[in-house]
Parts: sequence; C-alpha cells; structure tokens
Amino acid sequence: MTDLRVRPTEQTLTSSDLYAALSDPALESMNFLNEVAGRYPAAISFAAGRPYEEFFSADDVHRYLDRFREHLRERGYDERRINTTLLQYGRTKGIIADLVARNLALDEGIEVDAESIVVTVGCQEAMYLVLRALRTGDRDALLVVSPNYVGITGAAQLVDMPVVPVRDGPDGVDLDDLRAAVARTRSSGLRPRALYLVPDYANPSGARLTVDTRLRLLAAAEEHGLLLLEDNPYGLFHDGTRIPTLKALDSARQVIYLGSFAKTGMPGARVGYVVADQAVHGGARLADELAKIKSMLTVNTSPLAQAVIGGKLLTYGCSLVAANEREAAAYRRNLAAVLDGLAARFPDGDVTWNAPTGGFFVVLTVPFEADDALLEYSARRHGVLWTPMRHFSADRDPAGRQIRLSVSLLTPAQIETGLDRLAALFAEATAGPAA
Repeated sequence: MTDLRVRPTEQTLTSSDLYAALSDPALESMNFLNEVAGRYPAAISFAAGRPYEEFFSADDVHRYLDRFREHLRERGYDERRINTTLLQYGRTKGIIADLVARNLALDEGIEVDAESIVVTVGCQEAMYLVLRALRTGDRDALLVVSPNYVGITGAAQLVDMPVVPVRDGPDGVDLDDLRAAVARTRSSGLRPRALYLVPDYANPSGARLTVDTRLRLLAAAEEHGLLLLEDNPYGLFHDGTRIPTLKALDSARQVIYLGSFAKTGMPGARVGYVVADQAVHGGARLADELAKIKSMLTVNTSPLAQAVIGGKLLTYGCSLVAANEREAAAYRRNLAAVLDGLAARFPDGDVTWNAPTGGFFVVLTVPFEADDALLEYSARRHGVLWTPMRHFSADRDPAGRQIRLSVSLLTPAQIETGLDRLAALFAEATAGPAA
C-alpha cells in the first residue's frame, strides 16, 4: 500500500521552461514600482498615476448600479431579465457599448456605431486585443512614441511583437523621426503595422499634440499605411482648451481608439473599451474580430462592473466632462501646486522640468543618476516616491537623469511635504552618493 505521507519530489521550473518575455524589464517595471510602494506605505507618492481618492465613496457603487437597473426597466426589461443581465455571463462586446457611443459623441465629437465598440477589462486588455489581432507573423512591428507607457511595451512583448521607438519631440511626436523609423523598420525586413501614442498629456512626458501636428500625423499615417492607436486617458483634464482627438479628425478610419473609465469613471471597476470601426474583408469590422479574441481571453467584461460605469454615465447624461468637474479642478490645482512648488525650491536651474497644461505628469531633469537604487533610498530615508524615467525609455540619455512626478493622487498638504522631502533628497544626491 502506498504511503501517502511520502511527498514526491516537487517540480522546479527554470526560466527556460517559461515564456521568454517574462524576463523582459518591461514586464518587471510595474511589479518593482508596486513593491517599493508596498514596502514603504507611509511614503508620500508622486509615483502612482492613480486618480484622486478624496471623492471616492462606496455608496456610489450602489447608486450607479440602481440607476443602471432603472435604465434597463425603461428599456422594458422585467426583474428576471435584469437579474440575468447583471448576474449571468454577458455579451462579449459588452452591455454598455451604446452608452459609450453616446458619451463619445457628446464629449469627444466621435460618431461611431455601438457595434464598433468592444468593452474590455480595462484599457490594458484593449491594447492586448488590438496587438494580438494585428500581429500576423514575425515581420509585424509596432511603432511607439517614446518615452512611452510601459503597459503598451508589455502587451507587445506578450504577443511577440517587436517595438520600434519614435522620438516624441517638442510637438509630442517627431514626424521626421516617424518617417525615418518606418524606413528603418522596413529596411530591416519588418512591417510596421501601427503607431501607438497618447496625444493628450502623455504618460510619462505630459506632452500634448497641437491640432496641426494631429492633422500632419494623420496624413503621415495614411502615406505610410499605418494605423494609429490613440490612447486617451487624460484628455478631459486640461487647462480649459479642448483639442479634437485623432479619432474625431479621422476621416479614413486609420485610428483605433483606446478608452478607459479608470481615470474618469471608477478605477476599481476595471472597465475600458476599444473603438475599432475598420472594415474587414467579408463584411465584418475589426471590433468583431477583437471580440473573437476576447471570448477566448476573458469571455466578457464583468456585467456588474459595466453596470456601475453605465449608471455613472446615465447619472450625468452620458457626459464624463460633467461627471468629472470636481476631479478636473483638483488636478488643475495639484498641477499648479507642483509647478509653483518646484519653482520655489529649485530656482537656480540645476533642476529643470517641463510645464504641461494638464494631465497627471511632470518630468524633471536632475544633475545625478535617478535609478531604482536611488528610488529605494528615497523611499526609505526621505519618505517620498517618484518614478525613474528609464522605466519608460530604452535610452538612458537623458532618461537616466530624469524622473516623473505624478500630481494626481495627493492633497495640497501632501504635495508641499512631498516636495520638501524631494528637495532634501536632491540636495543629498547632488552632494554625493546616497548611503
């Protein structure tokens, strides 16, 4: 009789037994930054690009859910059908695509049919779906305006898609470098499929494309046969001047629009979407093909989470501009406080920074190496967190001496204390190596 108390030798996996991309730094960045924040919970964080929390209320979940249930009753649903809609597996494309379409028309001037929208588990899933669909073979490559959000780089790694950087430049994207990157990519035997960028207050640079640059970018994309992947999480948080999205200016269906309710709806709901109205041979549209991939990945986005977001949209007449008046004011206040605070603390020019007119992020250039070791020391010794820009760029110069500050999460008092701590760190780092 077998002795069940004897444990068999446990299986041990080596890195060669696992997917090669798991060792890529792009996939390690988020985990590392989250771990540092977790080890020093008392530190003031300029690192996390998270929404402002002072207006959070769990009561909103129930209020928005009730509003969505009322909406379903208005559409003729009885209680049994309402329960099924909310509690059962749902449609792969989502149950609030019509409300998303209304929001896009109202707030962004984007006119799109609801069937061209796929509601996703956050914007990160939307990125993965698009890249998975576009990656047809080893030759397909993704162009990315750099420095860039690490999530797109990670998604590309997961589908084995090479990433080709394009310089950002003073206008948000260097169109000459875009043309050169397309040429270099093709000469190396690769096929550039799309360009990913954040036209409004990009993460991490804070850059914003002018209308003229947007029009020239659309023309360049058409010239080179590129799709544009427009990610727009920060567009509502501006200085009072709205600029049309690339998708609103898109007359040739070149733009795949990536959206999220993380910053404008409720981050814990994890609801995003993709607008993919490009025609596919045979009468389908790209959204239909993305839904096929999603059905094998997450099956569907949580109907309960969608209902909460749908209820918020309905509460504010499907306008996220109206829904985020308090938040937008807080971000404007915080951005001004950070820029004024930097000017007061670093008047001599040794530390410099950009001055975005909106969004969440400010980039500082410092006279020392700003790496992960210094970040760890900053959290431990000075109680302040920030993000090394090298996490967003493969180019150490100038990223090696740059840091990103996020202005979104903190209160004015925390900003003042955090900047004081940052100034103390900078003084120590400039004087000599950290202990």
